[in-house]
Amino acid sequence: MNTLQEISTDELLRRMDEGEQFHLIDIREDFEVAMGMIPGAVHIPMNTVPARLDEFDPETEYVLICRAANRTRTLGDFMAARGFKVAHMTGGMLEWRGEVIIPTGLDE
Repeated sequence: MNTLQEISTDELLRRMDEGEQFHLIDIREDFEVAMGMIPGAVHIPMNTVPARLDEFDPETEYVLICRAANRTRTLGDFMAARGFKVAHMTGGMLEWRGEVIIPTGLDE
């Protein structure tokens, strides 16, 4: 069983700048994502993730993103208990100081 990891917004930005490989999953609702998201993130609403676990690779590192890091903690614990390598971004988008893009569509 894996344990949910935490990553600060500053640490995530540093790792992105250094070109590290991981997958960013934005679990917010459509209306939240429409206000902006981190470049490279994939939008998968939280309530759809359990039914889509077969789309995730247990060997891949995932960083979960939401507004304030409450939902990511819950979903991260759920995923880690099922063997996934997962971290949640502490502070969420409220503390993100990096680039933000406005998506043109909300489909992954």
